[in-house]
Amino acid sequence: MVRQDPKRGRNVNGNIYDRCVARQQAARSRDTLTTTGEAASPAASSKAERAYRIIKDRIEDGTYGPGFRLVLDQLARELSVSAVPVREAIRRLESEGYVVFTRNLGASVASIDPDQYWHTMQVLAIVEAAATALAAPHLAARTLREAREVNERMRASIAAFDPVAFTQLNEEFHRLLCSACPNPRLCGLVKREWSQMALIRRSSFVFVPGRARASVAEHDQLLDLIESRASEQKIEQAARAHKLATLDAFIRHQP
Repeated sequence: MVRQDPKRGRNVNGNIYDRCVARQQAARSRDTLTTTGEAASPAASSKAERAYRIIKDRIEDGTYGPGFRLVLDQLARELSVSAVPVREAIRRLESEGYVVFTRNLGASVASIDPDQYWHTMQVLAIVEAAATALAAPHLAARTLREAREVNERMRASIAAFDPVAFTQLNEEFHRLLCSACPNPRLCGLVKREWSQMALIRRSSFVFVPGRARASVAEHDQLLDLIESRASEQKIEQAARAHKLATLDAFIRHQP
């Protein structure tokens, strides 16, 4: 059925809709062009995604530390792909803050920005402490036992200290304590700040190795408060002080 446009006095039919759809499809096709000017195939996209995941994981677990040069040809050989998907992966990582490009040097892993670390840890000290306090009365005995076991693994790892592995255990411990937080918006804020920390290096204890033993002891104290049904205020204060102590150690460690 043909409809009359009341403002312009002309016919509006399905052809206009078809043209709009065609323009949208053409725009999407242009967006999928690779740097070589050819349409990206599903296989090429899959290779770029795989390269992205591998490189990102290696940055986050400390395999590629701050300043590590990302040489395209070398990475391409290692991943058994051409340089094109590696280049796409590195550009994506650059847009996310993991990688920086330097003139005449190329791509390298971004260094820690002390200001970003400071600001993120300050926010985490507030939101993660609040989430821990709210979660405390809802944590199952099984979850608390699991948190104790993780902390014992942290304690046992201090002798042959691996800061990256220790940081991963530390993250697991705090995720367990926040897991029962009943406020979804607060949980969202905590997760957002955890993601932000990933951009400025998760291996925090690389930079404050002397903080590890005190951190484990503070975990014990925090678990004791939760298991003894301490007040929400006491739990929040302890969790916040714990986070800020790591920030203070980082600041003292800076030259």
